[in-house]
Amino acid sequence: MEQLKTFQEANKQRFLDELLSLLRIPSVSADSDFKGDVLKTAEFIKDKLIEAGADNVEVCPTDGYPIVYADKIIDPALPTVCVYGHYDVQPPDPLELWESGPFDPVIKKTQLHPQGAIFARGSCDDKGQMYMHVKAFESMMASNSLPCNVKFMIEGEEEVGSPSLGPFIKANAEKFSCDVILVSDTGIIANDTPSVTSGLRGLSYVEVEVIGPNRDLHSGIYGGAVANPINVLAKMIASMQDENGHITIDGFYDDVLKVSDQERIEMNKAPFSLDDFKAHLDIDEVHGEKGYTTLERTSIRPTLDVNGIWGGYIGEGAKTVLPSKAYAKISMRLVPNQGSEKITELFQKHFEKIAPPSVKVKVTPHHGGEPVLTPTDGIAYQAADKAYQATFGKKAIPQRSGGSIPIVAMFEEVLGVKTILMGFGLDSDAIHSPNEHFGLFNYYKGIETIPYFFKYFTELSENMN
Repeated sequence: MEQLKTFQEANKQRFLDELLSLLRIPSVSADSDFKGDVLKTAEFIKDKLIEAGADNVEVCPTDGYPIVYADKIIDPALPTVCVYGHYDVQPPDPLELWESGPFDPVIKKTQLHPQGAIFARGSCDDKGQMYMHVKAFESMMASNSLPCNVKFMIEGEEEVGSPSLGPFIKANAEKFSCDVILVSDTGIIANDTPSVTSGLRGLSYVEVEVIGPNRDLHSGIYGGAVANPINVLAKMIASMQDENGHITIDGFYDDVLKVSDQERIEMNKAPFSLDDFKAHLDIDEVHGEKGYTTLERTSIRPTLDVNGIWGGYIGEGAKTVLPSKAYAKISMRLVPNQGSEKITELFQKHFEKIAPPSVKVKVTPHHGGEPVLTPTDGIAYQAADKAYQATFGKKAIPQRSGGSIPIVAMFEEVLGVKTILMGFGLDSDAIHSPNEHFGLFNYYKGIETIPYFFKYFTELSENMN
């Protein structure tokens, strides 16, 4: 490991420069205008895996954006770790809220990142964290310290629900056969408090449309006599949560896994300052389901949120119009035992049921994913914990995440293996938001820690045999 550390230290600036080059490519999978850039990013990853020493590197076509595959099989008798990541990023909008260009990465020091942080779209989610694995692999190869087999699965559609990944994995299950999936698309509690993500929420994402008159109308001539779709939509959305923050969709909570009182007590022992939380977001008070703490609301409870709403005239100046249509995008985060298809169906029935006869409504499902619990008593978790102890000097805390990685459930179903979630970002890194960033400390700490996971996973696997 000393040779590995020496190599990493000698190449820190190059590791950073390469990441900055990767971040300059606007690989926005949700917008077809960026198709060329998404494909360019896949080629970038392929080239860097070849340079790092991987074999069988290829850009695999799918019905959507390609999956970059690579492997290094040093001994078929040894365990195989499959690294998953994604090279696509969220749209950067709203652009006016960025302090610097979303695809023009800059390094700035902040209170939480005194060593500096990289500000750019994708810096934390997930280019920075995915690229840690490429550089960790290169470090192990350069220092002749790779202890087991490794495969890479880097996709380009995670931010749009990974529609091509499932069919591709099912058709190529043998290609991706492994003993564990290793993912860094989550975070740690703090830079002095490592954690392993032990659970993820699922997701149901829909778009709704409320349709009123057959054209936009003059609000003076027709106002008060014809239903305004925006007004109706606003009332419908408001009615879907009561005064206690409880979602009013019939059957929504039927399958929610009950968390024991003792588990809730342990969960709330994690380092967390409500005052710091509010100050960081510049809010005076938190909000959510009555009877639960902020940590619980963001991990073990389901949610319903409007992600976008539009309709009518939004240009400069005034236009007195009664719009013909109104739209909203709505996401529901799900907890263990809730199924995304069932929740989507319940939402659609409820939305149609509460619509007044003065309008028509349409619900279009987009994508979904299933909630996941990962075991904390298996060798993958033990290896991750030992790896964090080696580089942070303290045990990792198991923590459920409020986010969703829908493919984790698919990996278990198709490949029959568990996933270990070793993230290095912080909740404050503004992923999916303007001014997303990723600390230099976190980037380098990931590159340093990942080889220890390989080391300890191999040792623990051999001990079991």
